[in-house]
Amino acid sequence: MVRATQLLHPQREPVPTRPAATVLLLRDTPAGPEVLMTRRSATASFAPGAYVFPGGGIDAADARAHPLADRRAGQSDLHLTQAIAAIRESFEELGVLLARHADGRFATQADVQAMDRHAAFVDQCRDRGLRLAADGVFLLAHWITDRDLARRFDVPFLVARMPEGQEPVADEAEQFEPVWVRPADALERHRAGSFFMIFPTIRTLERLQAHGSVDAVLQACAGEQPLWTSCPRAGLLGGQEARYMEHEAPYGELALVCPDGQILHALDWRSDRPVPLLRNLQRLTCPNPGVMTGPGTNSYLVGDASTGYIVVDPGPNDPAHLQRLHAAAGGDIRLIVCTHSHGDHSPGAHPLQVLCAGKPPVLGKASGPDARPGSAFTPDRELADGELLRLGEGAGAHSLRVLHTPGHAANHVCLLLEEDGLLLSGDHILNGSTTVVDPPDGDMDAYLASLERLDAACAQHGVDFILPAHGHVLDDARGAIARLKAHRLAREAKVLAAMRARPQGDLPEWLPLAYDDVPPAIWPVARRSLLAHVQRIRSRGLLAR
Repeated sequence: MVRATQLLHPQREPVPTRPAATVLLLRDTPAGPEVLMTRRSATASFAPGAYVFPGGGIDAADARAHPLADRRAGQSDLHLTQAIAAIRESFEELGVLLARHADGRFATQADVQAMDRHAAFVDQCRDRGLRLAADGVFLLAHWITDRDLARRFDVPFLVARMPEGQEPVADEAEQFEPVWVRPADALERHRAGSFFMIFPTIRTLERLQAHGSVDAVLQACAGEQPLWTSCPRAGLLGGQEARYMEHEAPYGELALVCPDGQILHALDWRSDRPVPLLRNLQRLTCPNPGVMTGPGTNSYLVGDASTGYIVVDPGPNDPAHLQRLHAAAGGDIRLIVCTHSHGDHSPGAHPLQVLCAGKPPVLGKASGPDARPGSAFTPDRELADGELLRLGEGAGAHSLRVLHTPGHAANHVCLLLEEDGLLLSGDHILNGSTTVVDPPDGDMDAYLASLERLDAACAQHGVDFILPAHGHVLDDARGAIARLKAHRLAREAKVLAAMRARPQGDLPEWLPLAYDDVPPAIWPVARRSLLAHVQRIRSRGLLAR
């Protein structure tokens, strides 16, 4: 866990959340499913003027209404209460009644018109002999309002089929202009500026548009668990607010820099100056963007003015970049560490050393005989697996533990900042892409074994964040490693299937089968990792099995 003393900004407690529920009422059309949306009042305290799904706060009466509701096997008490709240809000806001008569007939428009939308909903249903159709309300997603907002809700997004024969009528107080719209059309109108929606609505519609029918949506929700859960985070991009879900690349960096959700961190890639991540951690991205380097190679400065600095991955021999690194450290660079010897990581090490008055040692592991051309590297001292590089003493110390992690390169190391639970992963773990494993210096067996070692180290030291050499900071470190391993093994399964489909084939024949989900422009790079997978499959006898 990051030390509170190293956070850049004073922290404040986010506003507590309130329980609420919202429901997506769906109907089928020849062009695909449509969802019912309404426009909120321009004076509403939350999302004024936005097009939304009906919903609102959960009342104590919703939980007391369980005996009047039909429920599915496996539908928990909590989900039943949420479904009842959504049914009540649909009636109060839009005059849609998800209820049945005792003989199983769905409530009609006549039932709706006979009831008072401002009177006690459950009592009216009981008096008319209606049962709430909670068994037809399914859990789609779970949204928790962003930490930076002044009003926050904990909201299940539910889905249900619109009852036949009923017509929505807005209450003209909280909701206006009910409209049926295809998800794709709503998103297009929002982009055109004529259909304002807030972030959770947009992201929900983006996922909903993948389903071709109401049945497909309801079947996807049959597991009684949300298809996704999110409490978004916001940062600044181009000077404007930008929000992200957990699976999106900037999310982890926002969680590191502004854990309480304040919108203070700029996400624009900068090569002209360092980007502070913590008080003892800065990132300076080299201006070498490309297919293999993403936005550029991240150089990290660990330390502070009182301890001096360790530079991790000075990058290529780019004089302007090295000058900026030197200036960001105030010239007080104590150590220069290279995670591995590739051309976008280590060539700047010795030129940076020349800039420093104290000639700090260049540390790393020397490149081996199988290293690719242009990756020759000889450090001043070889790093030992497990050794500790330390700046300062006591509570203000910054200690990097060296972990030898071959796979991407035979001489690759990762560095664990122990006091703050941070993993500097070099090229072993990236954000937004998977690293290339290029034999003979690269080895897929070693790569997967190194992932296992990093997972164990993250568990032992409570590591939450991974700082890659390319891309934004990753959060949920162990989850990221697990997903990366699963991705590699899934790719291996595709390679194995391609080899079995064409047993007399070779790499050019297997490549289109094993990487059919990757643009052909990337295949020349993917071919390197394909070879690594083939070598692992053959060495382990997986093809014969």
